[in-house]
Amino acid sequence: MRAYPVNLRKDGKFILVTFPDIPEAISQGDNREHALEMAKEALQLAMDFYFEDRRPVPAPSKPKRGQDVVELPASLSAKILLLNEMLLQKVRPAELARRIGTTPQEVNRLTNIRHTSRIDGIAGALKALGKTLEIRAV
Repeated sequence: MRAYPVNLRKDGKFILVTFPDIPEAISQGDNREHALEMAKEALQLAMDFYFEDRRPVPAPSKPKRGQDVVELPASLSAKILLLNEMLLQKVRPAELARRIGTTPQEVNRLTNIRHTSRIDGIAGALKALGKTLEIRAV
């Protein structure tokens, strides 16, 4: 899963939340715990900008010692990998659909963060792009 470093900074009576890698994700909280909860929501909402604009989602940088991180859900992390690979290879949904034997609409669902997709479908799409989705417990 992708884990993005988060910056927490006291801003008046609130704690301001920003992400060095995802500038669109900004939020605040009443205290540290609330700020981290809001950070998770802000990060997931910011992914909309990348997916809607069909822009590559930046990889998370290495957190500094003691810096908090916010993890994205595994399904969203997999969709990011698929979107980024499609953009890198300049493969449009229609072409990927042809490669995996499905419709462009189905491929659009695989790259829609609001649509629940089976991980097998994302793995199959990545395989058609010459990549392997690896899942492991550490």
